[in-house]
Amino acid sequence: MSFLYPRLLVDQARPLYEEYQQLSISELTGRVAESHDSAVYVATGGDRVSTAQLKKLRAEVVALAEEAGFPGESDRSRNAEFDLRLAALLHAGTGMVPAEAASRDVWAFLALVLLPDVAHWRYPKPPKDRLLATDLTRHVFGRLWWRAQLVRAPDSTDPYGALAILGEAAFDQIYARRAALGGSPHLVRAILRVWDDLDLTGLNERKALQDFLKRLLRLAPFVLFDALEEHALDAELAAVAQESVHAQRLAPARVDEGGRERSGPTPSTGTSLIRRLFAPTEGLEVESTGPTEGRRFSSVEICAGAGAQALGLERAGFDPVLLIDIKADACFTIDLNRPDWDVICMDVADFQPSVRPETVGVDLLSGGLPRVASVAAAGRSDDSEERRVLFAAVALACDMAPRALLLENLPDLVESTEFADDRSVIEMRLLEAGYRSDWRVLNAADFGVPQNRRSGFLVALREPYFSRFSWPAPDGSPPPTVGEVLGPSMSALGWPGAARWIRNANRAAPPLVGGSDRRGGADLGPTGSKKAWAGLGVNGLSLGDVPPDVHFPAEGQPRLTVDQAAMVQSIPEDWRFFGGKTSRYRQIGHAMPPPLAAAVGRALAAALDS
Repeated sequence: MSFLYPRLLVDQARPLYEEYQQLSISELTGRVAESHDSAVYVATGGDRVSTAQLKKLRAEVVALAEEAGFPGESDRSRNAEFDLRLAALLHAGTGMVPAEAASRDVWAFLALVLLPDVAHWRYPKPPKDRLLATDLTRHVFGRLWWRAQLVRAPDSTDPYGALAILGEAAFDQIYARRAALGGSPHLVRAILRVWDDLDLTGLNERKALQDFLKRLLRLAPFVLFDALEEHALDAELAAVAQESVHAQRLAPARVDEGGRERSGPTPSTGTSLIRRLFAPTEGLEVESTGPTEGRRFSSVEICAGAGAQALGLERAGFDPVLLIDIKADACFTIDLNRPDWDVICMDVADFQPSVRPETVGVDLLSGGLPRVASVAAAGRSDDSEERRVLFAAVALACDMAPRALLLENLPDLVESTEFADDRSVIEMRLLEAGYRSDWRVLNAADFGVPQNRRSGFLVALREPYFSRFSWPAPDGSPPPTVGEVLGPSMSALGWPGAARWIRNANRAAPPLVGGSDRRGGADLGPTGSKKAWAGLGVNGLSLGDVPPDVHFPAEGQPRLTVDQAAMVQSIPEDWRFFGGKTSRYRQIGHAMPPPLAAAVGRALAAALDS
């Protein structure tokens, strides 16, 4: 029998989330209920869960939590054990079918109405996605149900035993890729079976797993995993896993001047299908465009997006020890282009430097952060998430103690009096941690980018490096025009209007607008941006799939393709993007143009190398 659960829609859930952030665990226990006036049901098949069943579920969850320390303090090991037991309980005891468990609103009800005290105990001061389920891979309860769904072996005497094979962070490396890997219980169970049988003696398990998943991800477009019988799938995955293990054992460790280990590209051998598919092009990975002479520096990139800022900093001499982004498609993009870069998919606020000691004391912590609401926006009531990330980044800098910090955001964060208090708080926190800081707005067009894109920057360094730092100065050369940059692609398919269009597109572009996940599909931004693009002969209402061809009207206004948008950002043409059109465009629109990142990076490198 399957059961339908109450759903707390986001407009009703958000006020509760905001209110409950201020309450103690005991106060939250007083708010527990089995119903809510705004809750609704959706007929996905099954009977409505009864009040008695909800009470029973709460009692069972609370009993597990109490064994882990609830309502008092817990610790990492007890939390991990609690999660394992709770995953099995939720999956076996709720009577949900996947269609019901896929509803974010169901999990919002459980976290904010039935179990708010347990939810806030497990994640004190939780970000929105932990309770509102804006991302089910991160919800305090929803993520556990889906982990159990993916690993459950119904014919086993211990159906949920595979939950213990990997820790949460490692499992999330699979789950975050669920469109290609984590969406198949058949494949996930095979991954866990194979992984459990590997000999990883002397290896870094996290790096080996990451390499294994990258190889599977490259194989996914060519193999229908769900069509393979269990023994055949296990054999194929075992061969891929052995490639990863062999590569890890062969990979020489590189040590930088500070004695920190860096991992380089790993050779691979073997006879798996992935080897047979990719052998002809093995070794043709994108080469680093960084300088070949002079000192190299270490960095950590947060909110890394598609890796454009990290690419520019690489040109300036910074090699990333780790990159972090919460969007799976962005992480996949980095994997596609820099398979030797170590990228993890998680909320930067949840990252603990102590778990990755090689990140502590790096030369540079950098990030292009989600945009806080500008003064021009209609109020700043909905930028709480962006501001949370901003202050989490500053807190991380204080914990990680890099030699330098570089954060990028909207110009208003630097220039507007509305953000004066934020700047003061940030400066004070950094000063207490031993840093001096400075703010500056730079225009990408001043650094060779065909786009008038102004970015606000915060730079912070310890002495004596801060006194040696100077912001990069424009070289005085005009930027390339849109026509110069996009002309070859606009002409490629024989469009008769290409020459006229190139002459008309005789200036730099307006800033590309990546848009918010709360908006619709891919376009070139609000009305003002679309008008500016129209002045360049571009239809900004949507994006095109291909450039205009011989049949396109000579006087028409073509739409930009995703690849052309990347050219406007001065992202290399061989930099590939993962995901659908909207996802790829947002990755591009949110990126910092690599030439601008390189200019600021060189200024930082000069200060650090003095």
